[in-house]
Amino acid sequence: MSEGGGGGGGARFVLVTGGARSGKSRFAEARLGELAPGGPWRYVATAEAGDDEMAARIARHRARRGPEWRTREAPRDLAAALAGRDDGAAGILVDCITLWVTNLLLADYSDDGIVAAAAALPRAVAVPTIVVTNEVGAGIVPDNPLARRFRDLAGLVNQRLAAASDEAWLVAAGLPLRLR
Repeated sequence: MSEGGGGGGGARFVLVTGGARSGKSRFAEARLGELAPGGPWRYVATAEAGDDEMAARIARHRARRGPEWRTREAPRDLAAALAGRDDGAAGILVDCITLWVTNLLLADYSDDGIVAAAAALPRAVAVPTIVVTNEVGAGIVPDNPLARRFRDLAGLVNQRLAAASDEAWLVAAGLPLRLR
């Protein structure tokens, strides 16, 4: 068990990170099935379909999941979506933390407020919970202040969540590597 992790018997708070299209979501869905067999599971979606391409992505994700999944949209109030117990979920998957950070950033939340909100997330869970996030700091330095601010915030949030996790995974090219 790690510092600040979920508690109980076995993994309760799991971080899955990696690059875009690395297989993070599929791995997270399978891992949640291992941690909370049989479901039902709550899928907490932070994305908003602002255009046709994003709507198509969301539709593909939903089509891949079966009837055991109950979707709850939470573009900003993620703690409430994690704490809600009204659907009887055996486990929760949050996809994705970096979109959530983007939503808060564009809603004029302070950097400290975003990091504090992220640090509180592991304490909001009562069932096995997996959070998916993007590793955005491995590329070039962004050319504008907003993009650099986002990259830095995403890195800080990922560090806080990893420090509080019972498990942390890096997925690259569809292959998971356990970090913790």
